[in-house]
Amino acid sequence: QVQLVESGGGLVQAGGSLRLSCAASGRTFSNNAMGWFRQAPGEEREFVAAITWTAGSTYYADSVKGRFTISRDNAQNTVSLQMNGLKPEDTAVYYCTARLRPYGFLYASRYEYDYWGQGTQVIVSS
Repeated sequence: QVQLVESGGGLVQAGGSLRLSCAASGRTFSNNAMGWFRQAPGEEREFVAAITWTAGSTYYADSVKGRFTISRDNAQNTVSLQMNGLKPEDTAVYYCTARLRPYGFLYASRYEYDYWGQGTQVIVSS
């Protein structure tokens, strides 16, 4: 059974940092793009960042570009999201995700991703 388990969320003041991690089990994703989405209360789930299987390319939402960094460790089957300069509008549940189809491009649509974690809450206070 494939599982993605996020960790690292919490409460932080505006301007602070958090590092989210996602551990995959049940299969390897070393040939698959992985990413992060987030969902605030009453809002649609939105794209945050994605990374190719080789970590050679990354893709960020404009709202987080320059503040967030996505990375992966294929040996550990993990993907991480370093979040700096956090703002209250970054408050959301953050979800780790992975594509079933190997290789390919990076996508901002949630419908291009097949596996999802349960999410980890991030709260940024002003």
